[in-house]
Amino acid sequence: MISKEIEKALNNQISLEGYASHLYLSMAAWCDRQGLEGCKSFLMDQSDEERFHMLKIYEYMSEVDGHARTPKIDQPPEDFKSVKSLFELLYEHEQKVTQSIHDLVDLAYSEKDYTTLNFLQWYVEEQREEEDMARSILDKINLIGDSPQSLYFIDIELEKISGDSSD
Repeated sequence: MISKEIEKALNNQISLEGYASHLYLSMAAWCDRQGLEGCKSFLMDQSDEERFHMLKIYEYMSEVDGHARTPKIDQPPEDFKSVKSLFELLYEHEQKVTQSIHDLVDLAYSEKDYTTLNFLQWYVEEQREEEDMARSILDKINLIGDSPQSLYFIDIELEKISGDSSD
């Protein structure tokens, strides 16, 4: 059994992960309208991954006799100034999720809830990977620019990442 405080914090994380899934889906739709199929595919995969993160918390809460709540999810933006600004927003959101996970770890530690603390370790590692990936994409965009010709190469690179994750 988890405390009401942990339950509330995990439900907030469910909401944050659900928003991330919707945000990346909205980003994928924007990329589709721009003809960036590789970016679209990558972001669709990211949207699915964020939904998986959300459902993983649902399952955990069931296992520990918590009450998972289906969150109201705010409408994410639908238009983006550029591919670079889109990935800057993605990176900022991943940093926000990381901070939220760290806050959850702090709470679980302070409550001596070692079961939740152990569960959250997967998210700590996952967020390190998510931030690294987002930062790497931004580094590439900053290196080659976001001119139409450069976007072609970025799109190809993200298609490769997307293809690798489906294996």
